[in-house]
Amino acid sequence: MSTDDVVVATRGLTKTYDGVDVVRQLDLRVPRHSIFGFLGPNGAGKTTTMKMLLGLIRPTGGTGTIVGLDIVRDSPDIRARIGYLPQEPRFYEHMTSRETLRFAAGFFFAGPREGIDARVAHMIDLVGLSRVADRPVKSLSGGERQRLGIAQAQIHAPELLILDEPAAALDPLGRRDVLAILERFRETSTVVYSTHILDDVQRVSDTVCILNQGEIAAQGPIGDVLASGSGLVYSVEVEGDVARARDALLGQPWVDEVQTSIRGTAARLRVTVSDADAAESQLQRVLLADDALVVREFGRLTTDLEGIFIDLVEGGRDDD
Repeated sequence: MSTDDVVVATRGLTKTYDGVDVVRQLDLRVPRHSIFGFLGPNGAGKTTTMKMLLGLIRPTGGTGTIVGLDIVRDSPDIRARIGYLPQEPRFYEHMTSRETLRFAAGFFFAGPREGIDARVAHMIDLVGLSRVADRPVKSLSGGERQRLGIAQAQIHAPELLILDEPAAALDPLGRRDVLAILERFRETSTVVYSTHILDDVQRVSDTVCILNQGEIAAQGPIGDVLASGSGLVYSVEVEGDVARARDALLGQPWVDEVQTSIRGTAARLRVTVSDADAAESQLQRVLLADDALVVREFGRLTTDLEGIFIDLVEGGRDDD
């Protein structure tokens, strides 16, 4: 990936408080016109990392760039080219949504008033606030306020949009609407957003980074991260001589591992394989060759982000 295709790049980015590394040696790469899901448990360092990128706190070590500009040296120039939604956005409660966006746009737009008004009207329509655009902000619901916050961050069409937990406090319908809005921004901006809602990441993200205890546990295109999980795994439920079935499977060159769990008169076999084609064509045949064995269920397991996340976080936890 060339530098022109990368909007955010860090190398060894570190932040230390009182001798403790809150963020440690981060090497991030965020592709242009992508949705980048930044996830991790509470205290993993997500917000600290975002604040370093925004120039709100200085790194203790390492370097970072946004659209080729240094996050420390060029912070004022960077801020004009990014939009930011904090975890708990604040507004002037007496102003309407339209007035709020017009006020925010005034900091970035030069030229005739008509240009600002047109941009404000476009954003109101884009985030679905037309019905309440002229009501005071204090009368808006939580979901409507979140949409307003996103519109405010995007009002000047920034190259990069950074959102800290944009859907955390919303119900499923509100989250769905926010994710749909983010997908519309992909054509004109790059979106980096943090979340702990794994299903949201899997639905809309192109690239993902899992942070744990201040370090990167996994990073890459969502498909690659998902593929790195459990590998090729089949689940088979059988009745009969389970030990003999297990030995028969382990005798196949394309079978790497067989885990067994007993469930009453049946057993569940978790079969990890190295060759999907061989498994699809031969796994059932191997089992059915034993006349005394009954195969009740057979299927390939799909890997989800939640399983990978739990494995990475719990595997990296320091229990001392």
